[in-house]
Amino acid sequence: MSTGDQRQARSGSRLKRGVLLALAIGATLYSVIPLWFALVSSVRPEGDIFRYLSPLSIKSIWPTTLTGSSFRTLMDTGFASPVVNSVIVALFTIVIGLILCSAAAFALGVLQFRGQKFLFGLTLVGFLMPFDALAIPLSQVLSGAGFQNTYDGLILPAVGNGLAIFALRQFFRNIPRELLEAAQMDGYGWWRILFRIYLPLSKPALISAALILFVFQWHAFLWPLLIAPDPAIQVAPVAIAQFSQETFVDFGAIFAGTVITAAIPLCLLLYAQKYFVASIAGTGVK
Repeated sequence: MSTGDQRQARSGSRLKRGVLLALAIGATLYSVIPLWFALVSSVRPEGDIFRYLSPLSIKSIWPTTLTGSSFRTLMDTGFASPVVNSVIVALFTIVIGLILCSAAAFALGVLQFRGQKFLFGLTLVGFLMPFDALAIPLSQVLSGAGFQNTYDGLILPAVGNGLAIFALRQFFRNIPRELLEAAQMDGYGWWRILFRIYLPLSKPALISAALILFVFQWHAFLWPLLIAPDPAIQVAPVAIAQFSQETFVDFGAIFAGTVITAAIPLCLLLYAQKYFVASIAGTGVK
């Protein structure tokens, strides 16, 4: 390759890197600006939240006056209790959901039986179907069964997550089958193979599935609103909605509650992102 061709190749490579960098910066800003606006609005006086949006200026995203009144309003209204309820519900969802989803993924990805592909297809269809379309009739069924205003009613519909099952199944299928055959020769049963071989090798996939279960449960609004309207068992998203009334909307408290409820999954995702990436990468390598 001549010197001119090398320079042209290097120039094209720099251009590609520059375009990719610009796209990455744009995507980051697109994701961060709404979070930043919520944070800024949570520490502004009520009258300043929307004052600087038209026309846009630096004051639109940078507060000139800071106040903690919105967070004090949250604490005065007992917002800590719904946050604790959300944590309890999310933790039990993760524990129970990982047990059920890993067992289902093992059966659909490792075992061999008639109708396996059909059941896996049903799992995908169930995941692709919007849960909101089923929420009202399902809430009536569970309410009639005595699950109204209970933690069980909040947790049960979330433990069987189709996306978590799919991620675990794909990861299980990439574990060498020779390990399974060797375990069977040693007399291992299916449950022992799952808990002694597959799960210890699937830490990234388990963490990824746990994040999926957590995020879906943590941000759920319609289902908790239907199945647990009692204030004593309200979760955080439903409690935030209570600050929007027919005659008055406390935007400061809404933004403050949003910041608190977004901070917890954000910290978890930042901590576990390497495991999530490893899980996704592992599903495509055989």
